[in-house]
Amino acid sequence: MENISESMKRYMDQHQLNANYQKLMNTVYQDADVQAFLKQHADQLNAEQIDRSSAKLYEYVNERNKLAAGETTFAPGYEPKLVLSDHLVEVSYQPTDAQKDKLKQAALKRRVNAIMMPKLVKNATFDDFINDADRTQALQAAVAFIEAYSKDQKHFHQGLYLYGSFGVGKTYLLGAIANQLADMGIKTTLVHFPSFAVEMKNAIASNQVAGRLDDVKQAQILMIDDIGADAMSAWVRDDILGVILEYRMQNELPTFFSSNFSMKQLETEHLAETQKGDVEPLKAKRLMERIRFLSQEIEMIGENRRQK
Repeated sequence: MENISESMKRYMDQHQLNANYQKLMNTVYQDADVQAFLKQHADQLNAEQIDRSSAKLYEYVNERNKLAAGETTFAPGYEPKLVLSDHLVEVSYQPTDAQKDKLKQAALKRRVNAIMMPKLVKNATFDDFINDADRTQALQAAVAFIEAYSKDQKHFHQGLYLYGSFGVGKTYLLGAIANQLADMGIKTTLVHFPSFAVEMKNAIASNQVAGRLDDVKQAQILMIDDIGADAMSAWVRDDILGVILEYRMQNELPTFFSSNFSMKQLETEHLAETQKGDVEPLKAKRLMERIRFLSQEIEMIGENRRQK
């Protein structure tokens, strides 16, 4: 470093650089990080090249100090690094650890497509899932699915059909599964079915039914939440739910459900009867065949956690 410093001093003296500039740049050249970088690349940089890089060296020191002081920087969330490019010094901005975590979380959220789902789904985890005797079977089945699917995505894996009374954690468990899968790079679509049905009806006027239906039915992993919560029209049952189930069965795509009804109750007390009061048990049976193919039925019981 002594040779470089002497060379820089002679260069600055020869070019009669003003005192303020010299003082400013002397501070930069004396910076420990700058000295270490120049020493590392001493065989690739001469005094003139270092001088031509002075603005970049100053930028590095200035931005690094701002970051350390918690001040607003040129590139918020990114820290400056000195790099060598074509025998000149450049500043490369790389994400800080905090920014890396932020980007990771954003990427995870993009892997969970929650359509009209409650906010609790976004942050649901297995660690926060209340695992008591009434929920152990559901939790074990969820973990078993994740392990099996993450190891082999080419073959069909049944999802879960979680049913039970209000507030026992069905939706939360679906969210925890989706977030765990997202952490493994696997994308999941969660749909609150009663709200989705309304959205699909509204999409008729704008001719967007087919596109939205395709997005859901083709999802890598689909979770249909709260099926059976509202009375269903024949159109929603046959042309929306029926199309989704048929596509997923034919293509053997993992599908999850949550409901207040058992499978038997869903068939006889919900799917068989339309909003108009028509009773169509054969259509209900056909739909249930697909649901049973796609998912394993598991009951969840316990206290209503929403009232806690």
